[in-house]
Amino acid sequence: MAHPVFVGVDGSPASLAAADWGAREALLRELPLRLVHAWEWPCSSAPPAGEEAARRWSEGVPQEVTDRLRRHYPGLDITADHVIGLPRDVLCQAAKYAEALVIGTVGVGRVAGFLLGSVAMAVVAHAEGPVILVRAPASTEHPVPGEESELPSPDPAAGAASPVVLGLDLGRPCDEVITFAFEAAAVHTAPLVVVHGWNPPPYYVYGLGAALKFGTDLSADKRESVHQALRPWRERYPGVAVTAQVVIGEPARHLLDAAGHAALVVIGRHRLTALPSVPRIGHIAHAVLRHCPTPVAVVPHGQGHARRPPSNGRRPGAQPTCAGP
Repeated sequence: MAHPVFVGVDGSPASLAAADWGAREALLRELPLRLVHAWEWPCSSAPPAGEEAARRWSEGVPQEVTDRLRRHYPGLDITADHVIGLPRDVLCQAAKYAEALVIGTVGVGRVAGFLLGSVAMAVVAHAEGPVILVRAPASTEHPVPGEESELPSPDPAAGAASPVVLGLDLGRPCDEVITFAFEAAAVHTAPLVVVHGWNPPPYYVYGLGAALKFGTDLSADKRESVHQALRPWRERYPGVAVTAQVVIGEPARHLLDAAGHAALVVIGRHRLTALPSVPRIGHIAHAVLRHCPTPVAVVPHGQGHARRPPSNGRRPGAQPTCAGP
């Protein structure tokens, strides 16, 4: 059974951008698209028109987005749900059954980065499946009932040559993140850029002893470790061109440098055994989510079991790792 691409919609410009991105992703993956709109009852923030008007508007949001998407993507299988419940809980539940869950975030400027709201933060921190955050221009206006806000016209060639970027950390075993990145590169017919950032020992930094030779050897060892970690996936995806960047320094900075012209950035999040009161996603993931200009996929890994095996069946024998907290 095919797992659909889910998109969380709320009528905002950011969610419309997410819906458009999710529709194109569903087409590329030949999967159905499912829109979900969560409305908390009773509504604690009803507009001046009243709670009944807010309810009618809320019920109309998924259908309006569906109609707009069908005008742009007439061959796409689209369904929509209006669900009463906490948005975080509804979206986390949807992520259990999704190939990926797509949600929108708002830009607030080049220096400040992107606004990762409380719902988005909670979903990224708690979802059991991949969550993709799509950027939209900053906007504080909420569409009023009946207001038209058209989606951007689709461009099938957009991003065709742009790479998928994967953040790789050799310190935590997992395969879910690497599999997701290779599959994304394959369906986008895009190259894959793997970024691994590391820091040499202090005595190398401060130039003690034969540090130069030791540092050169250590860099070579790191490159070889990355090569060996990726070997099973290179064999499974021979059509994906892979470039590995093994660089010294803060991983988040190097990921952001590589993301400038990327179609998608893929990072990991360590899977939690319990829901903490404060969402935690790790400093690398937080920096990338806050400042990366392109869509970011956060894939959970680690404790517990993956939701399902990789879609193409065989599990690789190696135990590589992925960027994350």
